Amino acid sequence: MNELLNVVLSNEAAPAYWGKADVSFDEQTATIHLKSAMPLRQIQMAARKLRSQGIAAVALTGDGWDIDRQWSFYQGFVTAKGGFQVVWCGDAALTAELYQRAKSADFARQLINETPENLYPVKLASDTAAWLSALAPDKVSYRIISGDELLQQQWIGIHAVGRGSERHPAMLELDYNPFDTDAPVSVALVGKGITFDSGGYSLKSSEGMLGMKADMGGAATVAAALGLAIQKGLNKRVKLYLCCAENLVSGRAYKLGDILTYKNGTTVEVVNTDAEGRLVLADGLQAASESGARFIIDAATLTGAAVMAVSSQYNAIFSPQPSVLKLTQQKAAEVAENVWPLPLDPWHQDACPSAYADTANSRAVKGGGPGGASNAAGFLWRFVSPQADWLHIDLAAAFEDNASAMWAAGATTHGMLTIAQLLDAE
Repeated sequence: MNELLNVVLSNEAAPAYWGKADVSFDEQTATIHLKSAMPLRQIQMAARKLRSQGIAAVALTGDGWDIDRQWSFYQGFVTAKGGFQVVWCGDAALTAELYQRAKSADFARQLINETPENLYPVKLASDTAAWLSALAPDKVSYRIISGDELLQQQWIGIHAVGRGSERHPAMLELDYNPFDTDAPVSVALVGKGITFDSGGYSLKSSEGMLGMKADMGGAATVAAALGLAIQKGLNKRVKLYLCCAENLVSGRAYKLGDILTYKNGTTVEVVNTDAEGRLVLADGLQAASESGARFIIDAATLTGAAVMAVSSQYNAIFSPQPSVLKLTQQKAAEVAENVWPLPLDPWHQDACPSAYADTANSRAVKGGGPGGASNAAGFLWRFVSPQADWLHIDLAAAFEDNASAMWAAGATTHGMLTIAQLLDAE
């Protein structure tokens, strides 16, 4: 066990001999000197500084460590390589919730940071099902549909995107039901689970492809959020749909110009095989709609356009219902996560026209053209039941290609707490 460095908070400036530093040291204690109007951001950046100096084990001590401040420190301190320890402070209820958050975030982080060789579609589905089942053995049931069985069930998009790989695409259908009866489904979660995205025949550059093991970040995020809510005693029936595939090039891979006919009858021309996330999510959203869920939430690392619009410090949110956007902003603020709404109007459903099908999966221009994130959301809207409230989260803040002042390289799990809060909302 590493020797623990105590970390305390102070509202006083650092001693003069530390100059303008916001972290000072005294024997086995590091002091974070809060001098910013944004203390959570400063605390997370201070945690990155400590970790970057080789400090691996800390105990948060003293006054001022509420749950948001401790969680911000943890998010700055963690690294993809592991080998770290954070000892929480506070009463039993506070430390228990922090442990639950860390357990769920670590599950998502391990999945997202895993190599694409080790994490393939069926494994993503089975590992998620096993983890959630272990949290609530008597309340979770599931099935995994894979390979050509997807065609038999008419899950056309997942099959098309994944058929180029030797490793079968899959859909996980998981049911969390805490009741003894066949209760109505309150919420359905849908996650994009592209375990590696080469871009298909719309091939990415090596630089653009390097981080594409994280293209299943949506699946990991919604699963981790459900796991956190279960640990906190979730008393709603929730269904989870993970849309899992590898988007690779081969003689069997889907091609530009192909037309997919979905279960709801919508025809889609493929004009960009690198706009595959929306093709698999279309299946998941239809399955979620069939469940009768009153609220459908999907999450995906879907577009570079969202990152350009809101940066990697926010997740972009979309909904045709203003009340859903307002609720999401409220719940994100409760757990100190950042979301920002982007436009979604009915005409966005027709923003990717096709001469051969009801719609194309993108526009045949670099990056999908102006408004790419909203156009993608408009495409997804075609597959959502009009009877359900719907939230689409474009996870711009889910992954860092390189270490920054806020984050280590790799998965951030930013968005997990927001979704867990939404699951717990009345």
